[in-house]
Amino acid sequence: MKVVILCGGMGTRMRDHHELSPKPLIPIGSRPIVWHIMKYYAHFGHKDFILCLGNRREAFVDYFLHYHYHNSDLTIDLGRPDNVRLHNRESPTEDWRVTLADTGLHTNTGGRLKRVAPYIDGSHFMLTYGDGLGCVDLDALLDFHRRAGKMATVSAVHPTGRFGEIAVNADQVISFAEKPQTTAGYINGGFLVFEKEFIHRYVPNDPGCYLESDALSHCARDGQLAAYCHEGFWQCMDTPREHQILEDLWRRGDAPWQVWADGPAVPKRSRALSWTS
Repeated sequence: MKVVILCGGMGTRMRDHHELSPKPLIPIGSRPIVWHIMKYYAHFGHKDFILCLGNRREAFVDYFLHYHYHNSDLTIDLGRPDNVRLHNRESPTEDWRVTLADTGLHTNTGGRLKRVAPYIDGSHFMLTYGDGLGCVDLDALLDFHRRAGKMATVSAVHPTGRFGEIAVNADQVISFAEKPQTTAGYINGGFLVFEKEFIHRYVPNDPGCYLESDALSHCARDGQLAAYCHEGFWQCMDTPREHQILEDLWRRGDAPWQVWADGPAVPKRSRALSWTS
């Protein structure tokens, strides 16, 4: 199954923090956040990726075209520049297929999806954003989508609180949680599944189309959008503070999304509900 990753945005709120890197290539540990996302999908067997590019397209081309160079020590014979010897400290062995699609610098999210439609084969596909990590059970998500019988399924998550959350009884604070994930309300957390027909039905050939406020809103009005409610870890990376949260989790060896190799066990299944409006 194809996995479409939206990677073309300008990332303006992160620009001062990482001026030279597009947001999906900002590292968590030693690897870009988009690598972590792809590694997570690959753990569940989804290894055929389409990256919708725009801002700093050439940086993505360089990273993936020279993937082994970026992830190895190397010896270069300057007298024979074609003679490069890799010393694979980490021996990257990802058997991924990556399509790098130029979807335009100022194209909105729906327009980007429309432009990569020719690369999507099969009856359905997955889609996510290049700046968010979570531990959504992708097997359960896909199974839910098939049972729901809708055009699209979105993973609904609780947003991360911006401020400390306190519980008060009379005039006494009985609990205090610093910037927790909130417990009320859901937002679009990415990790979506679509029928291919969704593109033809809801996404016009218009670079100004937004996937969220245009296509998905129309889909919801038609009763064709389902919600897979994820109660576990989810974290976007819109700001330097949020980048630091992910960096700290990775550095401590406590990253919930690291389900590959010696990482934590596959995350528990999320609660699934229908969402049609």
